[in-house]
Amino acid sequence: MYALSFTLGYLYLHYSKPGKRMGLSIKDKDNLVAATIAGVILGGRLGYILFYNLGFYLSNPLKIFAVWEGGMSFHGGLLGVTIALLIFIHKKKLNLWRISDAITGFVPLGVMFVRIGNFINGELYGRIADKFCINFPTDPLNCRYPSQLLQALLEGLILFLILQFVAYRNPKHGTVSGLFLLLYGLFRIIAEFFREPDPQIGFLWGVITQGQLLSTFMIIGGIILLLATRTWKKDSGKI
Repeated sequence: MYALSFTLGYLYLHYSKPGKRMGLSIKDKDNLVAATIAGVILGGRLGYILFYNLGFYLSNPLKIFAVWEGGMSFHGGLLGVTIALLIFIHKKKLNLWRISDAITGFVPLGVMFVRIGNFINGELYGRIADKFCINFPTDPLNCRYPSQLLQALLEGLILFLILQFVAYRNPKHGTVSGLFLLLYGLFRIIAEFFREPDPQIGFLWGVITQGQLLSTFMIIGGIILLLATRTWKKDSGKI
């Protein structure tokens, strides 16, 4: 699913209207895709280690490299892509938000495929329920919400369609990025009410999950960015 997402992301940045709007050469787009993939993989892995299971990996450092055992964080991947993007646009002296809007416009579609992969693997499933639930092979005794499919729908397909609708209207730079942060954070918080918390963390303060806490920061960042775009000129964002 990651490979499929990267392939479709490559095609999106090369051939879609938002991708063409970046004004990059084919070579620069290839380099941007490579940097983004590195950010997703490295950031996703390190984010999982730091945000979700630091104690285990401090005790078992060699397990850090055991990526085949799972352990990727969306929020870590987002930070990894952000760092890769900042390095890329700084070297090329490009418009930060124009590039960011093109990338974030596609991200939800990648999220959708990864969540479908979670469902197929029977991992990251939902809380125990008595309606609209499934008995996963990895936990056959309990009927659980298929929260992976809910995430694929909300954080994936629906968010992708919303961002594409906005992107094709050619809004101010930063608008798509701000909406992505705001809506992904909101949709993730909703989905987390149906998703089983990570067993090594459980509920924070007995109320919220780690995913909900991290998504709250995304919502705040999205609101700040959207408010800032209202004062920008049409081509703001160069660094």
